[in-house]
Amino acid sequence: MKNLIIDATGEKILFSIITEDQSYTTTHINSRENFDKFIILLLDFLEKNKIKLQELGRIFINQGPGKFSSIRISLSIAKAISLANNISLIGFNSKDLKGENYKDILKLYKKGLLIKDLIKPLYSS
Repeated sequence: MKNLIIDATGEKILFSIITEDQSYTTTHINSRENFDKFIILLLDFLEKNKIKLQELGRIFINQGPGKFSSIRISLSIAKAISLANNISLIGFNSKDLKGENYKDILKLYKKGLLIKDLIKPLYSS
């Protein structure tokens, strides 16, 4: 199963695809310019790695804490893709990451510590 991870809470926008035996990751500067073309950056990342939206089994989205606009835009796009393609959407928090090891997010999900469709954004002040 292919898992898409989106994290826009820090200084960079991160897109990552993680499967059982492979992973692909790209980052972009967390800026207004990149948020204006967020969906284009995401679709280009998927196309470059020859992955179709329909192949995704789950989308994991970092719900914060982070900047309001970063979280709102990434959540909105993740939710739209999830609804349009019937893909599970799972939220996680920055505190769930240890050393930016995004494979830990999958481990937390498998242990039942992340809940599907429960998205609670955490905005920093």
